[in-house]
Amino acid sequence: MPLGEEKNGACDRSIYVNNPHLDSMTDDILYHFNLGTSTHDLPAMFGDVKFVCVGGSPWRMKSFIEYIAKELGLSEPNADYPNICAGTDRYAMYKVGPVLSVSHGMGIPSISIMLHELIKLLYHARCTDVTVVRIGTSGGIGLKPGTVVVTKQSVDSVFQPRLEQIILGKPVVRSTELDGELAEELLQCSKDLAEFETVIGNTMCTLDFYEGINILKFHNCKVSFFFFLHGWGLLLLNALSWYRSSSAGWCLLLIRRRR
Repeated sequence: MPLGEEKNGACDRSIYVNNPHLDSMTDDILYHFNLGTSTHDLPAMFGDVKFVCVGGSPWRMKSFIEYIAKELGLSEPNADYPNICAGTDRYAMYKVGPVLSVSHGMGIPSISIMLHELIKLLYHARCTDVTVVRIGTSGGIGLKPGTVVVTKQSVDSVFQPRLEQIILGKPVVRSTELDGELAEELLQCSKDLAEFETVIGNTMCTLDFYEGINILKFHNCKVSFFFFLHGWGLLLLNALSWYRSSSAGWCLLLIRRRR
């Protein structure tokens, strides 16, 4: 599944959004980012973005951008990285060089809002060859604390690689297929660095943190269920990966990347 269309024998790898109304809009307001096409020069601000890293906590994403600035040799003494979304308290966004760092909060509703506006932002900025990765913590199954897991497939609560969403009263099912090549590249990076124990596995995403993942304090938490999950090749449990992977595939943005 390509990121764009074939034009004159070459692949147009710009961001594609399956929304025919965008080009006819005089102003597209990215409300929860406090950005807009008529108020901000999005191509100038974001046109060079090649990597987007998203995570739940605003503080973590600022720490990440400070770290990546040093790794890329772009940091300066006492440098401050302003929150691009400072006009709203919904999300935080930071940028250094070709890297964009965005918080998404907790749960599917929060990350879905962020992804809709992020994808449109990248589209309006005319970005090309973008790779998006979620970084963060999840509940592990049969893993040592601190293990890094690269997700090869995200499944729902009944182990299916799909997201079912109700739109205008009708169920719509989308695939949660991820980029296997990218997963292998990330695993190879971990071998080259040899700083963390890193594995590839599947991630289950649920609609609820406590009952969905079976984190029931003072209730009957069935350990046998976790052995069952491990038998399915599941190594992580969270309430986010499901929507992120389906949205990225649906918009042909990341996560089916072509060189």
